[in-house]
Amino acid sequence: MATPPNHSRQEQLKGLVEQISAYVEQYHGGSVEFVSFDGKVLTVRLGGACLGCPLSPTTLQGWVAGTVHQFFPDVEIAAAE
Repeated sequence: MATPPNHSRQEQLKGLVEQISAYVEQYHGGSVEFVSFDGKVLTVRLGGACLGCPLSPTTLQGWVAGTVHQFFPDVEIAAAE
């Protein structure tokens, strides 16, 4: 039986952010970029149509943080400046 790949938390979070970004891009024209992960805080940058959008805090806390917390409940989310 094959063993599943052993990806680090950072690699798993990068993959998850890429999936979230693909969804946001397809349905809303925005994007989410992985910036860094320090072991506790995941920092992302919103782009595309999310720039300047009054609903970007909702995208960050609702879609990004909500999805990340389903898989990594102990990870905090921050937006890059």
